[in-house]
Amino acid sequence: MTASLSLRAVGKDFTRGREQVRALADIDLEVARGAFVCVVGASGSGKSTLLSLIAGLSRPTTGEVLLDGIPVTGPGPDRGLVFQTGAVYPWRTVERNVAFGLELLPLSRGERAARVDHYLAATGLTKLRHALPRQLSGGQCQRVAIARALACEPEVLLLDEPFGALDVQTKEDMQLFVHRLWRDSGTTILMVTHDVEEAVFLGERVVTLASNPGRVAADVTVPLPGERDLIVKRDAAFLGVRAQIEDLVRHYHRDHADT
Repeated sequence: MTASLSLRAVGKDFTRGREQVRALADIDLEVARGAFVCVVGASGSGKSTLLSLIAGLSRPTTGEVLLDGIPVTGPGPDRGLVFQTGAVYPWRTVERNVAFGLELLPLSRGERAARVDHYLAATGLTKLRHALPRQLSGGQCQRVAIARALACEPEVLLLDEPFGALDVQTKEDMQLFVHRLWRDSGTTILMVTHDVEEAVFLGERVVTLASNPGRVAADVTVPLPGERDLIVKRDAAFLGVRAQIEDLVRHYHRDHADT
């Protein structure tokens, strides 16, 4: 099962010393059920703050976040979150990492085992099920983190710079992996990334945030086929959209630097 996601006039303030700082202002965003949307923006545009609000790790100062029309008031198994470093538990094997969230759900031992087997297979980790994280590569650790998030069968998967710490080859392998996973599962995905090329390759839409405060500056539909491979990155349409969004990010970063 997947869900639609809505942000309506969302704003977020933080207190810094005696000063009130507005991180996000008037964010309106719709993510349809089963869509893949990427969010890009310069540093300080509030990308990770946005994901934190959707995950329920913090509450908006103004506005509301809705999942299938129901307000988000805190964390829940209906939203899976994967960070840049994966945050796998070093003392747990791969299969016990994947099973972690399931231990908090009202499932039988057999149901938990079946789900772990399914998502190990889906992420290509079956042969590594008894390995510890120290025995894995960076890309494999990210697969463990994604499998752990998917095992709870969330309605929305939130990805926060998930490949930012990986080398170029591993990053592209993981991009292909996540794209196939999305096509096969139909899970609604919202991904934050600083990599415009990655956003255009993966997303059906790319939302650009301006800074100071973070706000939606542009929402660009990517005119590429649903099935994609790395060759599409050389396509004229791909290069055109990438240049358009890079110009937007550069423009709003420059505006922020001049303020």
